[in-house]
Amino acid sequence: MVSKKLDFFEEELPFPRRTVQSAWGPIEIYEIPGKEKEAVLEKLFPFRPIPGMGKLMEDIHAEKTFRVREFLVAREGTMNVLASPYYLESGGSVIDWIPASRKKNKKI
Repeated sequence: MVSKKLDFFEEELPFPRRTVQSAWGPIEIYEIPGKEKEAVLEKLFPFRPIPGMGKLMEDIHAEKTFRVREFLVAREGTMNVLASPYYLESGGSVIDWIPASRKKNKKI
């Protein structure tokens, strides 16, 4: 039996998009109003518990920290990609976020 490849399709978000340059070429980024961001995070975040908007996270690809509220969402083909604000330079999506290490945040 031959398996049929199915493309993953995710409904587009109801926000305008703009095309920006990334490290690997042009990409579309949703322009999500601040008051809508928490609902978008709840819809797209694949893990539980969902972090608070003020939680400090690290993008392991960029090796930089950010607050969850700074996330962006890209439209890549037929998918919405929840990503760090460093996505355009390093490609770190939500699966590459970890809680920021307290040790890294302390000045020694």
